[in-house]
Amino acid sequence: MPPWPPCLQPTLSTARRATAFSFSRSRRSRLSSSSSIPASVCASPGDHTHQQQRDNEEQSLVVVGGGAAGVYASIRAKTLAPHLNVVVVEKGRFLSKVKVSGGGRCNVTNGHHLEPMGLSRNYPRGNKELRGSFFTAHGPQDTMRWFTDHGVELKTEDDGRVFPVTDNSASVVDCLLNEARRLGVSLQAGKAVPSVSVTQHGKFVLKVEKRTADLVDYLNANYVLVATGSSQQGYSIAAQLGHSIISPVPSLFTFKVADKRLADLAGVTFPVVKAKLKLDGVQKSAPELTQTGPMLVTHWGLSGPIVLRLSAWGARELHQCNYQGKLMVDFVPDIHIEDMRRILFHYKDQHAISLGTMESKKQPNLFFAGEVLNVDGVTGGFNFQNAWTGGYIAGTSIGTLALTSN
Repeated sequence: MPPWPPCLQPTLSTARRATAFSFSRSRRSRLSSSSSIPASVCASPGDHTHQQQRDNEEQSLVVVGGGAAGVYASIRAKTLAPHLNVVVVEKGRFLSKVKVSGGGRCNVTNGHHLEPMGLSRNYPRGNKELRGSFFTAHGPQDTMRWFTDHGVELKTEDDGRVFPVTDNSASVVDCLLNEARRLGVSLQAGKAVPSVSVTQHGKFVLKVEKRTADLVDYLNANYVLVATGSSQQGYSIAAQLGHSIISPVPSLFTFKVADKRLADLAGVTFPVVKAKLKLDGVQKSAPELTQTGPMLVTHWGLSGPIVLRLSAWGARELHQCNYQGKLMVDFVPDIHIEDMRRILFHYKDQHAISLGTMESKKQPNLFFAGEVLNVDGVTGGFNFQNAWTGGYIAGTSIGTLALTSN
């Protein structure tokens, strides 16, 4: 993740006086949100008559995006409606972010925030909308139970982060992909979906391009789920189908601090500091712009959980002021000056999606889940929980519709 703002004037003799830092700047676009397809599915844009006859015999779901939300949703939909033909189209590698998350361990969810209201407070974008029934439908406990039931043993660390006991993200990736394949979900990697259109009969036609060859296919589907994360592909599809897009801004990044005095402290971790973000020209003085927690001094500035949380809660305000501001840091809110010296010596539109179903309010049978929505959480497993929950709800909605349509 990118660096952030610079301004630091640490005065060791003032144990209780906040230190001022001037700082300077990771990137996402958001869609506004609110509270094996067989070979015969491929068709040319004009092949709708023959395709319509096939639609009477079978139903299909195309998931655009093979990340956590997309794969989880495909499994849920196929589990509920075994007859439903499900294909997941991914332009890169499946579950690539899951693989590298948590330092390669995969922070599956958070085990300390189980109640929906408390859980929603960890989402700078989406905290108000997620207070309703969203996490009630499928919360952290449901996520942990699902993975445990599918052979992935989990552990909860002291800070609430949940990891596989193997400390290897491959346990999670293999579990999801194996379950999808077992159910008969078609996983197609290396393909992009540049456009989606709707026929007069309400069916979707997706243009699919193979990235390594000059090859174009057309997939016809009864249902489409867009789960493309922060990729422009998803925003393009949403815009084509009548949705407005909230411009993305960076979130969860470190702060770049131009102060030579920090150089000798690089690598020092402060267990507890209190930091307040002050931005010129921004009237907002939200409680979230003051955080308490661990902070790490790096060779370029400041990092650690407290900095990442501030960057998330202040993401849009930081963008407005070109990532320049001041950070007031009390390095020893709970430590005496003697302890401090000992430490240093030792180291040297939002409402266009129904969150009850994840279905578009503008286009029937079009669904969204995951980071393509204007929802993001702080570190600690909250973004994956949004993916699991959104994917579960979307998969449930599509699977139920497919069952009742037969």
